Amino acid sequence: MLDLFGPDRLLLGAATSAAAAVCAIAAFSHAVLSKSDVRAAIGWCGIILSLPFLGPLAYLLFGINRIQRRAGRLFGPAPHQARRTQAATIPTGEDPAGAYGCSGLARFLDGLGLNRQLAGNSVRPLFSGDEAYGAQLAAIDSARTSVALSTYIFDHDPTGLQFADALQRAVSRGVMVRVLVDAVGDRYSFPSMVGHLRRRGVSAAPFNRNRMPWRFPYLNLRNHRKLLVVDGHLAFTGGMNIRHGHRLSEDVPAAVQDIHFEVAGPVVGDLQSVFAGDWHFATREFLVGEAWFPPLEPVGEVAARVVEDGPDRNLDRLLWSVMGAIGCAERRVLIVNPYFLPDAGLDRALQVAARRGVDVDILVPEHNNLRLVHRASRASWRWVLEGGCRIWLTPPPFDHSKLLLMDDAWSFVGSANLDPRSLRLNFELNIACQCKVLHQQLAAVVEEKKSRSTEVTLAMWWKQPRRERIVDGAVRLLSPYL
Repeated sequence: MLDLFGPDRLLLGAATSAAAAVCAIAAFSHAVLSKSDVRAAIGWCGIILSLPFLGPLAYLLFGINRIQRRAGRLFGPAPHQARRTQAATIPTGEDPAGAYGCSGLARFLDGLGLNRQLAGNSVRPLFSGDEAYGAQLAAIDSARTSVALSTYIFDHDPTGLQFADALQRAVSRGVMVRVLVDAVGDRYSFPSMVGHLRRRGVSAAPFNRNRMPWRFPYLNLRNHRKLLVVDGHLAFTGGMNIRHGHRLSEDVPAAVQDIHFEVAGPVVGDLQSVFAGDWHFATREFLVGEAWFPPLEPVGEVAARVVEDGPDRNLDRLLWSVMGAIGCAERRVLIVNPYFLPDAGLDRALQVAARRGVDVDILVPEHNNLRLVHRASRASWRWVLEGGCRIWLTPPPFDHSKLLLMDDAWSFVGSANLDPRSLRLNFELNIACQCKVLHQQLAAVVEEKKSRSTEVTLAMWWKQPRRERIVDGAVRLLSPYL
């Protein structure tokens, strides 16, 4: 037994001090070697050195990007690649007759190691839940070989049950059906649609389910992608979950406006590859063969590139794509996004573009469905307004659309928000499209939204009560966790 009032006390104190020093040195070394942001490194080193044991413990819990490491371990190497037609590839930097827009941006995206830009695609916008759900349900009912569906939220409501009915009908016809729902999104309604589908004979799985409450699924890996691929040749993707609130033709509470996209052509092979990788992660089942990956021929005029992003091997691809587009812009940048929380780099990129003479317009909802996100976003408006950007508040219904349009031909659409969670933590899926006709169609929609919106000026921002600005600024500190 130790004598805590004699020599053993000195020995225990020395051992404790040595242990504290070892912990501090280990945490300090990791911080200075792994933190690319000097301010973050300085802050963590100060905490580590000033708080024995507690500082290294705080760094272990909150300072290490464990999510990226875990995601890479879980996903591992890509299980396969989709079949594509050789003629669909657009060689790096080529832009015949200026048909596709900014060749410099295409070269930049090639340099990021993204999927290849493929010509010959059709991309059709679907401007509400009524239009998008009708097209998707019709596609599922016409399926002959396979249906792959991935969504963040699949609500147990009238619209969700319509999809469940269509999926069950497909299974009864002998169609291979796979449904993937994010484990966090699966909890948005009760009972779980994963269990409901399984009881109907549909093969369904949660993405990254963890039944241990201390693992904090809200702060963990989320699959935020929305993707439906039918027979391997027709796809639907964008920002729309499966929820009855997207049906604007019906009198639903908390209605949500959104844009989805119907996609056909060679790029569907890359979209199917994304689903196959996610499905393999969730179930260990490989999806192979022509039922999932049929030969794909050109069907349209859109050059398209799938941008797959997540805290694994694809980390920061979305952020770099957005920054590259803003950096290449010569005339205008149009952004529509429900959760606009730019980090320092994106904030400066927008300001640099505006100061170069590029028209930068950012449309955000007047009334956000997430109050804390709205406050954090509002705190960031000051700097982009000072840099010459314009901010517009879109009226209800809540606009969940996610668009980034650059100059006259480049459009970036998909599931990603412009916030730290989407750009650093979630698994997201966007498509970079080069087509003047598609761009003009989307730009006209944005301009119509802008005509109904209220512009926020810098003077208006400063006129907010000081107490509100302080609260907003404090909430903005939580941006990485919102």
